[in-house]
Amino acid sequence: MEIHLEINDGIARITLNRPEVYNSFNRSMALQLQEALADVATNALVRAVVLTGSGKAFSAGQDLGEAVAPDGPGLERILKEHYNPIIRSIVALEKPVIALVNGVAAGAGANIALACDIVIAHEQASFIQAFSKIGLIPDSGGTYFLPRLIGSQKALALMMTGGKVSAKEAEALNMIYKAVEAETYETFTADFVSKLALMPTRALVLTKKAVQESWNNTLSEQLNLELALQVEAGNTEDFKEGVQAFLDKRKPNFTGK
Repeated sequence: MEIHLEINDGIARITLNRPEVYNSFNRSMALQLQEALADVATNALVRAVVLTGSGKAFSAGQDLGEAVAPDGPGLERILKEHYNPIIRSIVALEKPVIALVNGVAAGAGANIALACDIVIAHEQASFIQAFSKIGLIPDSGGTYFLPRLIGSQKALALMMTGGKVSAKEAEALNMIYKAVEAETYETFTADFVSKLALMPTRALVLTKKAVQESWNNTLSEQLNLELALQVEAGNTEDFKEGVQAFLDKRKPNFTGK
């Protein structure tokens, strides 16, 4: 299988698994990733989703051999049937989605990572908008997410030059949440994801929705949205548990409901 899906303790770990080609995407892996995202979206036991890569890379992006093969799907189908559904699924997923970037993330691989809610990178990881080097434009949401994360001028410079950004540089640019040293990467990421999986899942999802909608809303519209989402959050079992735990001076036991 080119995608591994493991579910343990409320955490779904989706691993891109073509390490021999730096987890570059072919049609099979793209469709398997779509299936995995659909599976975790409907699994009530899953309260946090991790996306990572096997071996030395997160993902080198598109398998170019497939892209130019005479009998291959071609660029239009690759975007329409492979990457666009993946990006839409990640954004719409009603669970927190954390990209653990363990190595190079290039092209579509970089932009799939940036589409996730939170990105944590190994200190030896890097991000490359590699498209201009082969005469293409950034896809997989790159022209949407990257300018919003780091501003249009820096985004354009990286897109036009195809320059490599180290994990530390990505953190400094606010491209990602955190770059983590090699010796603490495994424990830090495991603790971080476990903590999210124990949080009030519905509140996290509503927070995700509020931030997404904020890009298009006026202040008045956003205040109205916050009102509606806060009422929804206030009707959850986790809100009642959180308040009771506070009054009882104990740790809350959230169930994600």
